[in-house]
This record gives sequence, C-alpha cells and structure tokens, in this order.
Amino acid sequence: MRGTLTLTWILMVCLSQVAVQSQYYSESLPYDPRPVKVTNLHFFLHETLRGKNPTVVMVAQANNTSNDNYSSVPFGTLYVIDDPVKIGPGDNSEVIGNALGLGILAGKNSTTVVMYLDFGFTTGKFKGSSISIFSRNPLIETERELSVVGGRGEFRMAEGYARLKNYFFDGTTVIIEYNVTVIHY
Repeated sequence: MRGTLTLTWILMVCLSQVAVQSQYYSESLPYDPRPVKVTNLHFFLHETLRGKNPTVVMVAQANNTSNDNYSSVPFGTLYVIDDPVKIGPGDNSEVIGNALGLGILAGKNSTTVVMYLDFGFTTGKFKGSSISIFSRNPLIETERELSVVGGRGEFRMAEGYARLKNYFFDGTTVIIEYNVTVIHY
C-alpha cells in the first residue's frame, strides 16, 4: 500500500511539472492595421469563340439526353478560357495581360455561367500581379457585376467587384469592358 501511495505521489509531481512546462509562449503585440488601398482598373477582355485560334474551348459536356434543354449550349458544359486583356477595345490595342480560368454553364433554364477567372497583368504598374474573380455571370444581361475574391502580388488579399458591360459581339468575337474596384492592402 505504501508503495502505491509513493508511486501516486511521484506521478502527481511529474504530471504537475508537465502541465507547467507545456504551456505555450506567446507575446501580445499591439494591433497595427495596414492601410487599405482602393484601385480602380479599366480594361477590355477580348474573347474568340470560333476560328483558327479560339481563346475559349469546350472541354466537357454533360451527357444530357433530355429534350428539356433547348439551349445550343446545354446545362453542365465546361469551358476553359485564355483571353487576352487589352487596354482598349480595338484589335491593335496594347495587351496588358490575360485572363485564365473556367466557365461552367450552370443555369438549367438560363445562360448563366459560374466562372473563375484570374486576370494576370504582364506589363505596367501591376506587372506580375493578378486579381481573381469567382462569381455567377448572367451572360445575356448587357451589364452585370461579379465578385473579386482574391489576388496576388500588388493585389494580395484583394476583394471588391467588377462591373462588366458587353462592348461588342458578332458570333465569333466578344469584347467585354471591365471596370474593376479592388480593395487590397
């Protein structure tokens, strides 16, 4: 019995030392918020749907045998995108980057695309930086708004919104005007 009490006492002393030594160390620092920057960007996305060098390509399509979907682009179609981003709407406008991403036709009875695009800037003040947009995009609306959900480089931890306006469409080429408000640190 005495051996059990001695062993219990030794275990309690050891366990109390473990508890004291296992507390983590932390040092509180005063909160010093970084200043918030707001950047307004204006550019044009140039998209080629058909022809010799398309910038949007269908990579998957749902096996839909139903006659309920009368759209020429059926529900569940997945596209991959690599569009040039230019300073203006003209063919000869300076290329300032590109938009890489995915678009999924996600509306059964509408032409709504859920899209992820990463706009990477290759020239100018924001060279090497990008903004990421992930949002629902109702294609048939002339003007619409998408969410900026992140970025890298100058736009690290970005948030904000992009206002899109259809500028030109001829069945082969689409030009979309982007006015983007980016809030970043």
